[in-house]
Amino acid sequence: MAGNITFTMIKPDAVKAGHIGAILAQINKAGFRIVAMKLTKLSPEKAGEFYEVHKERPFYGELVEFMSSGPIVAAVLEKDNAVEDFRTLIGATNPAEAAEGTIRALYATSIGENAVHGADSDENALREASFHFAATEMFK
Repeated sequence: MAGNITFTMIKPDAVKAGHIGAILAQINKAGFRIVAMKLTKLSPEKAGEFYEVHKERPFYGELVEFMSSGPIVAAVLEKDNAVEDFRTLIGATNPAEAAEGTIRALYATSIGENAVHGADSDENALREASFHFAATEMFK
């Protein structure tokens, strides 16, 4: 059964480019309710821990370096079928392949700097939300 929360991060490239407001507006327009949000910066250690699932992948080091290079906006979003609907909203990892009007088609510059992270499963959404927020910081 599909869950009703997902986790996202607006990545350092989109924060630096000033796209926070536009991305949040798209998220709201798509019917998501923000139940937790903060502007923060990941240390290399925290970024490595968050992306540990990719530790053996060739892009892991670059990913950790990029995700700790500047501020991010971490957020927990609520909506029926949240994970699947959010992944549709953000578009393909490669912005050149992302559907027109998706967040990545509009704001990403490359596969590596693709504007936003979106949880890929209900289980990961819960794990990722808990990584960034205490239960007392989520207002469902």
